[in-house]
Amino acid sequence: MKRNKFRTVFISDAHLGSRGCKAKVLAAFLKSIDTRTLYLVGDIVDFWRLESRSYWPAAHNEVVRHILKLVKRGTRVVFVPGNHDEAVRAYVGMNFGGIEIQMQDVHRCLDGRRLLITHGDQYDLVVRHSRLLSKIGSSAYEMLLRLNGALNRYRQWRGKPYWSLAQYMKLKVKKACTFISNFEDTLIQEAKEKQLDGVVCGHIHHPSHVDEDGFTYLNCGDWIENCTAVVESETGHLSLLHATDLAPKIVEDHLEEEPLPSTRSPIPFPLPDREPAAKVTVGTDTRLSHRN
Repeated sequence: MKRNKFRTVFISDAHLGSRGCKAKVLAAFLKSIDTRTLYLVGDIVDFWRLESRSYWPAAHNEVVRHILKLVKRGTRVVFVPGNHDEAVRAYVGMNFGGIEIQMQDVHRCLDGRRLLITHGDQYDLVVRHSRLLSKIGSSAYEMLLRLNGALNRYRQWRGKPYWSLAQYMKLKVKKACTFISNFEDTLIQEAKEKQLDGVVCGHIHHPSHVDEDGFTYLNCGDWIENCTAVVESETGHLSLLHATDLAPKIVEDHLEEEPLPSTRSPIPFPLPDREPAAKVTVGTDTRLSHRN
């Protein structure tokens, strides 16, 4: 199989372990690429959902398997945990099966630009100061996704294209738009204060690529609705890529279908012990050592 070659690939917000995850699309995307570095920019596994119920179909195993295959082929894989997989932050500085665990990182592009790599939840005041409210919001979002699925099955029966109710509501609610704007501004300011040239993040499920005044803001999006990734080409060009660009047939077949059956296959790793997340410190050197 001929793979699409990249210098760096960034993905976030896969939410493996949740019913909304488009695992087949993500697995097809990972199978189709060859990259020197793969950044997993947080919320790859949704431990919040796994705490309340056990859901791990075979397609979720396939995503993990393709990541491990990339490691075996020599890809450097860096996992920067988010709030939904914050338990992994207890292992920052460690290496599991060739996967580096970092609180955040600085990526140097081919052209010399330095980018802050962070999930972004530490810049979200709701997540920082009200874990309960954040979890309630997450549950409400999942209910909205289920309603979205029912609506689109009806639309598909009527021969109409896919339409995201969740995205529509997020973009129409004034407070949601303000939150997205404030989130972007905060991250841009943080990276500028560290004398970096840009930032790559996730968290808000809003794929974005902005180049302004010599600064680059990139949000990876998610693998629940958007199925997007940030990529750096072998020539150093940064862009936002939709899964349909590399795996159109897989997306066409599976993007609108029901969540996979709840028949479980074994989760390929132990669930971390539940404990508070490590305190996030943004410093000049973003490779933080393991917490004692």
